[in-house]
Amino acid sequence: QVQLVESGGGLVQAGGSLRLSCAASGRTFRRYAMGWFRQVPGKEREFVASITWSAGNTYYADSVKGRFTISRDNAKNSVYLQMNSLKPEDTAAYYCAGSMIYSGSYVSALMYNYWGQGTQVTVSS
Repeated sequence: QVQLVESGGGLVQAGGSLRLSCAASGRTFRRYAMGWFRQVPGKEREFVASITWSAGNTYYADSVKGRFTISRDNAKNSVYLQMNSLKPEDTAAYYCAGSMIYSGSYVSALMYNYWGQGTQVTVSS
């Protein structure tokens, strides 16, 4: 079992930055691909970024490419999402997720086995 806890959300002005963190419990964290998703009320959960277990590959939604960076520190059982040049349309609850699937781009939420509770990001114009 893996438990995921997100932190780092908050209110920021457009053009600003935030860094989200996701702390994972369990010794097998390094075996999991990790992803970030976001969701606004009334809409489906949306893929944001993912990173393979070795951090050898990262994937991004077109809407955040060039602005967001996903990274991980397996020694600290943590994954991060650095968000720069934030826009009001980035406002959402952001969720960290872990996947036991060995390979893939990890774009689909169906590929993930574990989810955090989410952290709210609000970008004001």
